Amino acid sequence: MRVQMSTANVNRAGGGTKTAKVSKDQRKPTAAILKGAIQLGISYAVGNLSSKPDRDVLMQDFSVVESVFLPSEGSNMTPAHHYPDFRLKTYAPLAFRYFRELFGIKPDDYLYSICNEPLIELSNPGASSSWFYLTSDDEFIIKTVQHKEAEFLQKLLPGYYMNLNQNQRTLLPKFYGLYCIQCGGVTVRMVVMNNVLPRAMKMHYKYDLKGSSHKRRASRKERVKDSPTFKDLDFQEMHEGLHFDPDTYNALMKTLQRDCRVLESFKIMDYSLLLGVHVLDRKPVSRGSRSDSRRGQKVLYSTALESIQGNVKDPEPVADDDDTLGGIPAKHKDENLLIFLGIIDILQSYRFIKKVEHSWKALVHDGDTVSVHRPSFYADRYLKFMGSTVFKKLHPLRGASSRRKRSSLNAAKSASQEVLSPQKEEKRQEKKAQSLDNLDGNFYSSSKQPDILQRSVVSFESRRERDEDPENSEERRASSSTIALDDPVLTCSTSHSDSELDVYL
Repeated sequence: MRVQMSTANVNRAGGGTKTAKVSKDQRKPTAAILKGAIQLGISYAVGNLSSKPDRDVLMQDFSVVESVFLPSEGSNMTPAHHYPDFRLKTYAPLAFRYFRELFGIKPDDYLYSICNEPLIELSNPGASSSWFYLTSDDEFIIKTVQHKEAEFLQKLLPGYYMNLNQNQRTLLPKFYGLYCIQCGGVTVRMVVMNNVLPRAMKMHYKYDLKGSSHKRRASRKERVKDSPTFKDLDFQEMHEGLHFDPDTYNALMKTLQRDCRVLESFKIMDYSLLLGVHVLDRKPVSRGSRSDSRRGQKVLYSTALESIQGNVKDPEPVADDDDTLGGIPAKHKDENLLIFLGIIDILQSYRFIKKVEHSWKALVHDGDTVSVHRPSFYADRYLKFMGSTVFKKLHPLRGASSRRKRSSLNAAKSASQEVLSPQKEEKRQEKKAQSLDNLDGNFYSSSKQPDILQRSVVSFESRRERDEDPENSEERRASSSTIALDDPVLTCSTSHSDSELDVYL
């Protein structure tokens, strides 16, 4: 049977590129054929790898590319199949086997997840031509990549290996395999990764966030979809930030900061945070699409909650709760949320073409608002946006704490007043005696004497008091003098006014 299909449709389905002029008699692969060839190719690659002994990963293992031709009639090395003839390339097979073992993925479970049932095709809201296929058990995403991206990932593997050895709890993509299928004149390169957003959990909001503002709004075409993916400006309009308890917030930001520094060291930019928000109060969790075919398979450190928990040596894997599917608890206003997130699109290095793109956009727009930027600036802007606009820390109730503080201050004040009252009384008596003596003599005998008007006023007031009530005048003078000495504010203001009078006089 021959399948006639335009090259444009093939490229759309497979995300690949046409490598040669295809003759009219040659069968052109449909999307279903490509998906079947991908499953068969991965099955052969993993099965062939099982015959190789386990050993340490060496530096030369990262640059290995194994190629095999799989004809439809089969051969001594390959099985027969009902797809067109195709060639399979497997990149760094031993290195990726190590990565899978690091995350507790057994070969049989890996093959069962990818090859047991047909792959589910997902739409791509981004600007790239990549296409996504999801395994039926919700564990793995197969993403088609361009030639430059596949090349860059292979160069990245040694540093990626070092980073994973130091820390498996990361929000960076977890790569489990890199393959290439050449079928019917079409080349499809794909990478197998962890799935960030489980289908079994309804995502009421989805965001692709970069921390930039230029053209960071979902298109009209995207908005009319059943499950649209919004962007940075949409988030600021729709949410006032997602609130976490302090420990969760600190763990999340620490993980993001560490991951961004790793990407900066690799000179990677233009990556995004894929964020899914499930509102717990709206709808019960549906588990039907996840539990049937899983067979208990659980990839270590694959959920959002596992990815941000602590720096612990040899940490125990956290059990995946059936009700939360590893989501991070959060709040928005009065709503209880589950957050699912991961860093995506990290295969964009700051190459010459990206530098030219940034320079051109900076001439037309504000250079700091465009997404393409040098890695250090991009990381700082990304972290600032996530830590202040997207994610926020829940604070304890201020009313209760302020009332406790006020009551404790009042209690301390009353206790101190009780202790100091006898001492204050003694000091007051001493000051009273001193003030009486000074009034009888020369009270204003300091170097900073007030002007004549102030002295005459005081003399006039004291003379009037003596004329009105000779008996109480002494007590009034004593009390007024004592108040003047006790009050530090009055003392400071008096000295300040005296200095001013000296200047102007």
